[in-house]
Formats: sequence, structure tokens, C-alpha cells
Amino acid sequence: MPAPAYRYFTTHALTGEVLARDLPLSGVSFGPELNGPGQMRATLAPRFAHLAPSQADAGNTLLWAERDQRLMWGGLTWRCKPEGALLPIEASGFGSYPSKRRDLHGNLGGRGPYPGVDPCRIIADAWAYLQEQPDGDLGVRVDLPPGGCPARLGTAEQPYATKEWEFPQLSSVIRDATSLDGGPEWTETVAWEGERPGRRITVGWPRLGTRRDDLLFADGINIVDLTPIVSDADDYAQVVIAAGAGEGSATIRTVDAVRDGRLRMEHLLDRPSVTDIGTLALLARAERARRQRTARVEEITVTDHPAAPIGSWAVGDDVRVVVHGEWGDFDGWARVIAWTLHPAEGEQPETATLRLAAPYTTGA
Repeated sequence: MPAPAYRYFTTHALTGEVLARDLPLSGVSFGPELNGPGQMRATLAPRFAHLAPSQADAGNTLLWAERDQRLMWGGLTWRCKPEGALLPIEASGFGSYPSKRRDLHGNLGGRGPYPGVDPCRIIADAWAYLQEQPDGDLGVRVDLPPGGCPARLGTAEQPYATKEWEFPQLSSVIRDATSLDGGPEWTETVAWEGERPGRRITVGWPRLGTRRDDLLFADGINIVDLTPIVSDADDYAQVVIAAGAGEGSATIRTVDAVRDGRLRMEHLLDRPSVTDIGTLALLARAERARRQRTARVEEITVTDHPAAPIGSWAVGDDVRVVVHGEWGDFDGWARVIAWTLHPAEGEQPETATLRLAAPYTTGA
């Protein structure tokens, strides 16, 4: 089976003009992440120095990666610093751009204040505001989940607002929306839309991704490297005490506990913004389910294999990982929170490194 064909190209951030149709890069790695922009790292060799001026225009050049004609990644070049005869290039996904933009008009150009609104709307409003300003349109579209999100940012008494005299970063506004209990998640996706490289912020609720029963990552099959299996009780608990709104004896509280034959461990979940006991109970159960694990694998590197072809998973997916190590075994579910693709180069085969966390759970 022939090795996948990679192509890297660049476009002007504002005009979309193609700057290089086939940029000769080496040492390439790139990929997306959960609630973040993802990164790309690559190097331009000295014999291609004639291409450097347009590619080194940091902050104004979009860098793209294609695998077998499928668009896999796109983002904004942020740094090009020569190292001897080489030109390393550092880029981040489009989600990095709001960190360089601020609300100069207040309430996202009059879209707020927000007296208890869906945080998904605030993410969309932040992107709409930044792209309507002169020379600020990256062509990013925001896809919101059907039905939105039941979490709320702000209240009727204390609306969520941004003040023009404080010049808040738009990235902090987006972070406020995703840091809510039960709030949305986001990642970036790219795809060809005709002859145009489309770019999207995908917002999900209650989660991004899904449980992938069709994929398997196992040593001896497709895992070629991994971080050691970690057995850590610092975060373990099978008893979660959750405290919500209120003060003193009026604080709403609940306990979610199971007996599992292990020494009792307790964790306090402090959620003063939660006023509903039912919501607090769901949060406690989800937290208990998440903490009721001691063994974990935090990172694996895999090759292309029918058990899990490169690119078949997505950020947010739960995948099954089976590892039989010298110091222990792991057979369970883990959530993909970021992944980085390493194209084949020289004797090194194509691989992907997946960063993992505890699997998603609603606590049900």
C-alpha cells in the first residue's frame, strides 16, 4: 500500500491568494485539540530560501496541510525564526486569533449584555464581532449544536457583559463560555468547499465526539509507543460531596458514593453557582465516575492500521485502549483531547500521537 501523499500550501490571510501551492516542508507535525486551536510545526530547508519571504510573513499567512487530497489542518503562522540555514515555522489554529483581538465597543458590538443566555450564542457572537471589524475576517464559520446548550451565562440580576474601557480579549470571552459547568466544548475542523479551504469552529453540547466501538488501539497491533501506565490515587474518590449555592446551613449539598471494595476516599466538589439540587446531583455523579479510576494512559503513538485508520477518530471521541505493559495492564476507554499527525519522513513511518484523558461520562 503506497504511503499517503502530503501537500502543504499557504494563502494570504485576508485575500485568500495562494502564496505557495506545494511548500517543501520537513519535520512536520500538526493536529487539533479540545477547547484550543491546535498547533503545527515544520521546517523550510535552505535550498528553498526563495520561498521564505512570503511564508515568513507571520500573522498574515495561513498554512494548510493536506493528506491524500483531504484537507487535514489549517491555521495562522505566528513565528518564523531562522536557525542557521533552516527556517522553523510555528502556526496555530484559527482559534488562536481571538487572543489577539479585543472588544473595543463593549458587549461585543452591542450584542450584549447577556441576562442568562446560552453560552454557545456568546461564542458565535464573539466570532461575529471580531470578523466584522476592518481587516479582521478570517472566513471562519461557527457551527452550533442543534438546540443549543441549557447552561446559562449571566443572570437577569447580573447580566454577563464586556466593557469597552476594559478592552477584554475575545479569547477570554470564549473561555468564559466554555468554563461553565455543563457548558459547551469546541474544536476546529477544515475541509475543501469546492476549491476553497473551508474553516470552521465546531461547538458541541453536551460533548464533542462519541464513543467509538469501531476503533481499537492496542500494543502489538497499532500502538508503537506510549507513556507508562500511571496508577495514581491523588485524584481518586468513590465518594463525592457536592456543595452548591447558599451559605452556612442553607448551602444545598448532596453526596454521591459507591462501595467498591477499596479504602474510602472522598472529594469535595464546590459549585456555588449551582442552585438546583438535581443539577448538583448529576454533577456529583459525573465527578465520582470520573474519579473512580486509578490506572490511566495519557498518551499513545499509533501507526495507520485497519483497526483505527489515521484520521478516523476525532477530538472528543472515546476510544478503547488495550496495553499490556511491564508494570501493569490497561484495558479501558479514554477520551481523545488532542492528536498530532507526524507524516512519514526518511526511515520514519507515518504516525499519530493521541493525548488522552478520562472518558466522557454524564454520570448516568
